[in-house]
Amino acid sequence: MIHEDVQIHGSAIVDDGATIGQGSRVWHFVHVCAEAVIGDGVSLGQNVFVGNKVAIGNECKIQNNVSVYDNVTLEDGVFCGPSMVFTNVYNPRSFVERKREYRDTLVKKGATLGANCTIVCGVTIGTHAFIGAGAVVNKDVPDYALMVGVPARQAGWMSEYGEQLNFDDDKTVTCSHTGIVYRLNNGIVTKE
Repeated sequence: MIHEDVQIHGSAIVDDGATIGQGSRVWHFVHVCAEAVIGDGVSLGQNVFVGNKVAIGNECKIQNNVSVYDNVTLEDGVFCGPSMVFTNVYNPRSFVERKREYRDTLVKKGATLGANCTIVCGVTIGTHAFIGAGAVVNKDVPDYALMVGVPARQAGWMSEYGEQLNFDDDKTVTCSHTGIVYRLNNGIVTKE
């Protein structure tokens, strides 16, 4: 079902059976497969591909040249930067059929996946985590973690607003933009 106010560019292909929520926008040369479920207020940039076994939450922004393959789930408010990459087979070979070996990838609420980063299948990206441009993520990422490099390593913590968190001696910090207080305890960031 496609909500009546969805904007779909004339060059896009949306297969019968796809679900696209209210206020979403589908731009040039996008292909959405028949079983995809896309929430409200989603933007699919130019040349985006969305596979059959894909769930995209509300208010996600998927920038140009991103393929969201089967077994990828994006919770609400996920940002996928230009040309970032998802995978769904861990050890692909052209001559070996591995569709039954797809690994699930979960990107939790509010996470940012920077331009040209790669998410190796089978990982979970935590709530409001921030993956830097060009990073290669091959293991689970904690909530609010800032990940950079190849392979990705944690370089700090990020607020929900998208600013780096610099914890004081008491292991707390207040976001200057939102007033949210964050606490770091045994490698886990929580909000107060």
